[in-house]
Amino acid sequence: MGEPQTGTDPQIKRVAVIGAGITGLAAAYRLRELAAAREFPLEVELLERGARCGGALETIRRDGFVIETGADSFLSEKPAAAELARRLGLGAELIPTRETYRKTFVVRAGRLVEIPAGFSLLAPAHLGPVLRSPLFSPLGKLRIAMEPFIAARTGGDDESLDSFVTRRLGREVLDRVAQALAGGIYTADPKRLSMAATMPRFVEMERRYGSLVKGMRAAENARAAKTSDVSGARWSLFQSFRNGMATLPETLAARLGTSIRKGAQVITMARNGDAWRLATAGGDSIDADAVICSAPAYAASRIVATLAPVAAKMLGEIGYASAATVNMTFRESDFDGPPRAFGFVVPAIERRRIIAGSFSSFKFEGRAPAGAILARAFVGGEMSREMMSLSDDDMIAAVRDEFRALLGVSVAPGFTEVRRWPDSMPQYEVGHLARVAEIERGVAEIPAFAIAGAAYRGVGIPDCVRSGEDAADAIFAKLSTTK
Repeated sequence: MGEPQTGTDPQIKRVAVIGAGITGLAAAYRLRELAAAREFPLEVELLERGARCGGALETIRRDGFVIETGADSFLSEKPAAAELARRLGLGAELIPTRETYRKTFVVRAGRLVEIPAGFSLLAPAHLGPVLRSPLFSPLGKLRIAMEPFIAARTGGDDESLDSFVTRRLGREVLDRVAQALAGGIYTADPKRLSMAATMPRFVEMERRYGSLVKGMRAAENARAAKTSDVSGARWSLFQSFRNGMATLPETLAARLGTSIRKGAQVITMARNGDAWRLATAGGDSIDADAVICSAPAYAASRIVATLAPVAAKMLGEIGYASAATVNMTFRESDFDGPPRAFGFVVPAIERRRIIAGSFSSFKFEGRAPAGAILARAFVGGEMSREMMSLSDDDMIAAVRDEFRALLGVSVAPGFTEVRRWPDSMPQYEVGHLARVAEIERGVAEIPAFAIAGAAYRGVGIPDCVRSGEDAADAIFAKLSTTK
């Protein structure tokens, strides 16, 4: 059992990939693609500590419902995920969001209010819809209208979301919209969330145009104003798969087949001659010529602790938040006129027990049978950690209370699915990019080793795919040029 595993042919190079989330799956598949294209003898072993692959991409298909327990879509503006899907032959499975319902709401004084048209994450392209909206007070609207006249910041150091938004647009925009929308993506505390790492396009707008409103308008003009009537986000840029997001990791796992080893938690690695020896929690050893670590930063920190102590310490300092999703099925008749929208976000100042709600069956075709509604709520995150200590039943009860108060639906759901994602959301705190650059410099000193994943340069699925593929490219280049 404890004997190291080695390839039978010394000519065959071997790469161990740690972690079979979407990053590790993409890295392992990319290595296989490169080896096949170059006719290079390579073995890939993908080591997953748990019993399933795909990380936070998990789809439950039940009774005609396609239920996402993690991410429900990805941004097609960043091409890596869609390109990988096409290389896997999944191009025809990609679906866009449904145009009819491309709206998003925000809770204001216990009621759902539509986010003004042209308002994207934290800034508007037009002042008219903002001035007509009940979302902001007269003083809040005046403060937003002043934004084009506020001098741009000259320093180049990183800034928190809280500081950036209040400086440019005022406290109401932060409290009423920006915190909630950013919270839906990063489940983060705006006082600590890095602008440079999470929303660099807004930092660049201020630098280039001196104003977010002017920058938003310029960006809209560049897109020929084709999405100007859409609130909250440019929903046309989001895609999913016909049978759910798990289609991508399931297909990758099927292609990788016996290369995947589940229940294999790597705890340390050490040099073994010119190669690596990885030790697992079960007492096994695995030998490899190179290693890609796509485990979360806290796990990567332990694995490289003796190899790069400074980088390991910084990896360990990247915080994570926990979150949960509660999916519920309803009949359309259960609602008193359901909001025909993708969903809603809940600002922290509303002091409610969910951070967002969405209607999967309005967002994408084929998510629920005719006459049914599939809804889900997001719970937890950095701003409401206490929710994660609830039992599943108590969490469902809390979500039902919120849906009753906000949407008037008091009927019990047909069925519910609760999924907890502990320590799953890396927190990009102020100074994150500088920290990551320092980590990368430290890790670069470790031979035939690379790190990848959501903790570093993007939490989205395309970011993770790109991160995994970049690591694979770098490792393959090292192996294929080594004599």
